[in-house]
Amino acid sequence: MGDTPDGTTPVHEPSLDEQIAVYQREFQDLDPQVEKVVSALSRLNRRMNVAYGRQTAALGISNAEWEVLKALVISGSPYRMGPSELAKQLGLTPAAMTHRIDRMTAEGLVTRERDESNRVRVIVELTDEGRSKWLDAMRAATVFEEDLLQDLSTAERGVLGDMLTRLLDRVEDLQSPS
Repeated sequence: MGDTPDGTTPVHEPSLDEQIAVYQREFQDLDPQVEKVVSALSRLNRRMNVAYGRQTAALGISNAEWEVLKALVISGSPYRMGPSELAKQLGLTPAAMTHRIDRMTAEGLVTRERDESNRVRVIVELTDEGRSKWLDAMRAATVFEEDLLQDLSTAERGVLGDMLTRLLDRVEDLQSPS
């Protein structure tokens, strides 16, 4: 087996069936159907994050910066939010958000200004450059995602989307504060 481009030897990851067989050997109460679903989702998520990371890196932004750009776009025109709103939405500490905004401001992706109606409040706003990077990332992601789902019919995509949304809703319900 050859080395990877970074000079390391690739590590064999067992197939899902191999992994589940090991789990069942070590933990007999395991439901193999449940484990296959959650293990497949976990691997898919990891691999998609790697692919998206490569795409954003090719655009000169990080996945972390992409998340900020996305949050600003989702907020709607004029694509402005307070740093504390962004931090809460992205699950970051205020200090981590400040650091991220500092970097993005230096890169010309966002601006940070005092709110004219409340001089204590700071507003982060998407720049034309930031919106352009977001659009470029969306174009690349669309190609990747279409390729990813190419073997599924339109109906299957709809069913899968509905099922995954139900799972997401369940996780969010379980994690919401009581």
